[in-house]
Amino acid sequence: MQLILTPELLMEAYRQGLFPMAYNSGSPYIHWICPDMRGQLSITDIHLPHRLEKTIRKKPYEIRIDTDFTGVIDGCGEPTAKRPETWINTPIRKVFCELHARGHAHSVECWRDDRLVGGVYGLALGGAFFGESMFARETDASKIALMHLVARLWKGGFALFDTQFVNEHLKQFGVYELPHDEYKKFLNAAIAAKADFNLPGLYQDKIMEEYLEMREHK
Repeated sequence: MQLILTPELLMEAYRQGLFPMAYNSGSPYIHWICPDMRGQLSITDIHLPHRLEKTIRKKPYEIRIDTDFTGVIDGCGEPTAKRPETWINTPIRKVFCELHARGHAHSVECWRDDRLVGGVYGLALGGAFFGESMFARETDASKIALMHLVARLWKGGFALFDTQFVNEHLKQFGVYELPHDEYKKFLNAAIAAKADFNLPGLYQDKIMEEYLEMREHK
């Protein structure tokens, strides 16, 4: 029997170490994934390539937070030459948009000339953040969005940044894997912690400046 994907079901699944995927965008079915090894990125010690850091400091894009969540998830679902199919089907898109409306799912967006050119989205539960997908329509837009997300997680007091899997794109940032049992220990502690993604009154560019300064003094 296929379960109806609800916000409550999805959040509980993430608490238990599972996440949903579809075979392709047209599939009506949800498959629950629980990898033996779970991809992770360090929030404080993520590898930031020197060239990318220089680009970030030049501020080539306007960074916005949670202003076009649907645009980001739709951008992540667009077919590309490297990714002709997507695991984001209609039920997954719908439930994440509902979670965004409730304040649990978030997007970090790159804009140029009032056009959305890249971004990343994911789910926040306590002090854990689950990165779902990212996209870029212009150079480095997804990478810059990812680093702004990491800076925001640092500032907000998050303890865990889950990437689900390891892939070639994430290897440049020092992605690593945890066995499932070890991951669950970190996950339980992170979910029980308090963190704030919204950070009212703080500007994203300032958050990034403070994050880069922190890294320089480590």
